[in-house]
This record gives sequence, C-alpha cells and structure tokens, in this order.
Amino acid sequence: MASFVVRRLLALGPVLLVVAVFVFSLIHLTPGDPASYMLGPSATPEEVAHLRSVLGLDRPLPAQFVLWLGRAVRGDLGHSIFMGIPVTTAIAERLEPTLLITVVAVLIETLLGISAGLLAATRRNSWVDQLTMACAALGLSMPSFWLGLNLILLVGVRLRWLPVAGYVPLAQDPWGALRSVLLPASSLGFISAALIARLTRSSLLEVLGLDYVRTARAKGVGGAAVVWRHAFRNALLPVLTAIGNSFTVLLGGLVVTEQVFAIPGVGQLVINSVLRRDYPVIQGTVLYIVTVYVLVNVGVDVLYAFLDPRIKYG
Repeated sequence: MASFVVRRLLALGPVLLVVAVFVFSLIHLTPGDPASYMLGPSATPEEVAHLRSVLGLDRPLPAQFVLWLGRAVRGDLGHSIFMGIPVTTAIAERLEPTLLITVVAVLIETLLGISAGLLAATRRNSWVDQLTMACAALGLSMPSFWLGLNLILLVGVRLRWLPVAGYVPLAQDPWGALRSVLLPASSLGFISAALIARLTRSSLLEVLGLDYVRTARAKGVGGAAVVWRHAFRNALLPVLTAIGNSFTVLLGGLVVTEQVFAIPGVGQLVINSVLRRDYPVIQGTVLYIVTVYVLVNVGVDVLYAFLDPRIKYG
C-alpha cells in the first residue's frame, strides 16, 4: 500500500506543473494590458507602470513564470489588488463556510444516497425500488437553487427552524455555524444523493449477478450476509468516484448556492474577483481548485486500492 501511495504522489508532479502553466497563462491570454484592466480607465500611466512592476509584468515571460512558480511552491500566491491582502489569506478567510457546507452536503448525499440505493437493489422491481428510483429521477432533474429557494420559503420563512441567509463563524458559535449551513448543504446533498442512489443500485445489482455471489448463495449464505460481506464492498468503487467528484466540485466553490444563501465562501470570492479583474486572486483560486481536485482524486485512488487489492498490485 505504501509503495502504491508513493507512486501516485510522484505522479502528481507533472500534473501540477501543467496546471501551474495553465494558471499562469490566464493573465497573459487576456487581450490588452492586465495592469490597465485591473486599475481601470481612470488610472494614470505612472500607476499602470507601477502595477506592472509590482506584478513583474515588465520582465520576460519565462522569468515571470519561474518567479511566480517559486512563490506558489512556497505558498505565496501574491496580493489581491482590490482587497490589499495576500491571496492565500483571502482564500483561507472564505474557505471555512465552503468547507463546512461541503462536508455536511457530502455526508447527507452519502448516507441518504447509499441507503436508498441499497434499499432499491435488495428489493429489485418492487414498489419500493420503483418509488426510490422515481424520487432519484426527480432529484436529478431538480436545480439546486430551486430547491434552496423552496427550503428557504418552507423551513426558514414559514417554520422558522433555520436561518435563511448569512454565516456564523465556527469560532464564534459552532452550533450557529452548523445551523447556518444546513439549508444550503441540504439543497446540495439531496440532489447529489439522487445520483449516488442510482449508482449504488446499478453497481450492487451488477455485483449481485456475478458468479462468486451466486456461489455464496448456493453454499447457503444468507441474503444480508451476501450483500454486506461479499457484494457491497466491490459495488462501492464507482460510488466512491462519484462522491469524490462531488466533494471536489463543492469544495471548489458553490457559486449559485452561496449567492442564494448569501454565504461568504470561495464561490463569492471567485465571482467578485472576476468582476473586478483581480487577476492574482483569480490565479490563486483556480490553482487552489485544481490542486484540490487532483488531491481528492489521489485520495479516491488510495481508497480504491484499499477496497480492491487488484488495483494496488496491478
């Protein structure tokens, strides 16, 4: 297992280098002078020249890349032009609500989706299976912002069980922080659970039809033991991929959901940075999102190797 993990981590080097080249190119693919765009039409030539010097845009392109990459490796992604703080600080300040929403949403989708998929697969072609899959199809066709707005109306406005907007920091009130993210996390988790339920059902039904499962049943192994001891672990592989992708997408920024619930997360940071043409923040957030995506996929590969030894030794 250790050698497998080391090989996967070493393979990250070329991937992250390509990502760094892409992220660095963002600021140079924009037509015109990035410094002029960031400062606006009212900026003087002296201010533009000063910003170009601060950002290193007056140097040759290879020298700019080497300088930027060296800083990024050390965790220095530059300073925000409009906020006047380091980009890493800006991301860290917005990461807490996004991370909390992501964790709660993934827990909801995992528990609800896998449970519904197991229930449907073990009662194939029954009314329970048909009802579960009908609810899953409805969930897949439902926009998250529409469900979020209806949750605000029902749970927040009429029943007044949970706050409808804003975020309470964890350090200030942990219970208040959890209450403030339950509605957005539920709107995301319920919809993602529909995909997990369908994947769990189809994957489990496929595994239950394999020879070794039929052999176990022929030897007199009970139905529950067949599902839990023989089929469920192998059926989890495609489900883990879907959960990992969902975690990555959510952690990268919940743009629409954060706007609907007025959550000051990474999604709002990305939107504000694009509108202001704050290129250092745009570069930093894109690098953060892609790096998270790559690392989560490595984590999913490690879980694959734990669940299926053939992957580890293949």
